[in-house]
Amino acid sequence: MNWVIVAAIGLVAGVVSGLFGIGGAILVVPALVLLAKLPQHTAQGTSLSALLVPVGILGALQYYKRGQVNVAYSAVIAAGLFLGVFVGAKLAGGLHEVMLQRLFGGFLLLVSLKLLVG
Repeated sequence: MNWVIVAAIGLVAGVVSGLFGIGGAILVVPALVLLAKLPQHTAQGTSLSALLVPVGILGALQYYKRGQVNVAYSAVIAAGLFLGVFVGAKLAGGLHEVMLQRLFGGFLLLVSLKLLVG
């Protein structure tokens, strides 16, 4: 494994996550599949384990210091994420690798189109 590539994936995803407020998985998962050659399931599991708590706290703290966090909304979203990530991971575990890649790619494509055309 090329640790420089993995470190670069983390750095770029961190900058983009902080800049745009997106989950780093949007970048980390495809990068782990394409650059680090991990299987889709492993890339998703690795992304979840790296991104959920330690990274989110640091970014959120910077926004919170500027008064740019709605704490009540964050708590409700966190509760949904807590349940949702469990259900999503169970569902993903039952999918074939290619199907999971296609679903992930389709999700990214739909989000991209919506952001581009409004």
